Amino acid sequence: MRNTFRPINERETAMPGPLHGYRVVDLTSMVSGPSATMLLADQGADVIKVENPQGGDHTRAAANQRGGFSASFLNNNRNKRSVVLDLKAPAGAEALRRLIAGADVFVQNFRSGVIERMGFGEAEVRALAPDIVYVSISGFGEQGLFAQKPVYDPLIQALSGLASIQGGSDHERPRLVRTIVPDKLTGVVAAQAITAALLARERTGQGQHVRLSMLDAVVAFLWGSDMGSQTFVGDELPQQEAASFIDLIYETADDHISAAVQTDREWVALTRALDRPDWLEDPRFATPALRHKHINERLAMTQEVLRTRSAAEWLERLTAAGVPCAPVLTRSRMIRHPQVVANGIVVETEHPGAGLLRQARPAARFSATPTSVRRGAPALGEHTDEILAEIGCKQDVEA
Repeated sequence: MRNTFRPINERETAMPGPLHGYRVVDLTSMVSGPSATMLLADQGADVIKVENPQGGDHTRAAANQRGGFSASFLNNNRNKRSVVLDLKAPAGAEALRRLIAGADVFVQNFRSGVIERMGFGEAEVRALAPDIVYVSISGFGEQGLFAQKPVYDPLIQALSGLASIQGGSDHERPRLVRTIVPDKLTGVVAAQAITAALLARERTGQGQHVRLSMLDAVVAFLWGSDMGSQTFVGDELPQQEAASFIDLIYETADDHISAAVQTDREWVALTRALDRPDWLEDPRFATPALRHKHINERLAMTQEVLRTRSAAEWLERLTAAGVPCAPVLTRSRMIRHPQVVANGIVVETEHPGAGLLRQARPAARFSATPTSVRRGAPALGEHTDEILAEIGCKQDVEA
């Protein structure tokens, strides 16, 4: 589907999103902060991206560019307005103060202590907007030995235990997840926390300081499914039981598929689809617990059978039998798969600088206040004049 748009003001949007009317002053860069504020922007908030005159957000210079825009920047900054301010200059700092005075949310992801040295710590910001939601996103947190260390996604995967979990065993070589889970997860958690703080403010009239680190986000994320060995105080397991080193990705005669069974009913269905009723008599697989204990043998046997037919044949047979299954798709095949198309997950928009773009639509859909792609990611300082005029500032704050 194609959703062609032109840059418009929120007031021109016929059906604004659920956060319409809220203003967010965004001093973040890279991915965790910008992805959080893009979620808010997609949901209708007026997000003003404050950038420095020396190139702005670091991802603007990333590889894979067209028309002067990197894919990374485009995919984390749509629906925002960009203003360039030199915050070291009195005029730039004064412009930011005026923006803050009319804002609902202030978000920054500088290293601990930097924003205070800039003169925009919580006390200074709250003096301008007493009920503002002040948000600090960090890498390792604001306290401790690592608070001042530079941070990138692999470092959080390492420290949080995610790389060890991905390795499958405490004794195996740790492995990185091949996407920046900590960055993107932190963005989702931050966006949810900001909306929760705004809801609390609606009820109490008070703003608050929301603090979130990438390390916090990932450790909390892992605990629900991967930290059972450390849950019972005094009865911790010395090492995590090794997981199966066989992924639930199977080779067929011509392609790859995934299939997973948990319940007795699904196990019976799998044996029926694979024409292996004898597996039901195997004592190793008599219960879910035993099937988990002998997971490597079970998965290896399954793989041996699945190599005998094509992916299409197996998916048809498995689906008919009631076995959870899906094809394994490359990125280029995923965007055209009928299920993705049926849900309208991927949309096309026309960007004034980068041309026709393909992106994922906002994931959450609202029946009464739908989200929309109102504008593409902004050029550096694209809205400086517009925003300065709104707050009554002179046009000399960039340098």
